[in-house]
Amino acid sequence: MNLLYKELNKPLLNSKKIGLFITFCAILGGLLVAYTAMTFLVYIIPGSLGESITMPLLFNTLAWSIAALWISVSASKLIALKRVIIPTTIFIILIFIFYLR
Repeated sequence: MNLLYKELNKPLLNSKKIGLFITFCAILGGLLVAYTAMTFLVYIIPGSLGESITMPLLFNTLAWSIAALWISVSASKLIALKRVIIPTTIFIILIFIFYLR
């Protein structure tokens, strides 16, 4: 476990090239963060479901690109994983809170 932590925490040697791991984290993690954020927006926008779904649909691509860029500029693999896991977990908890309310 300690070896895995050291490998993930190692900074990238060449900052001009993004690794394959960070690229996958940026694409898939950005999509995951964007969709959970947009689902959360559906719950907090007042109105019916049909009315409140238009705004998240319009901003989903913008949120995906911003999240993917934010993840891809990570200095190490561990930071990229944290940038995927922490916001997704926060949005999922908020979705459950608003869903059960």
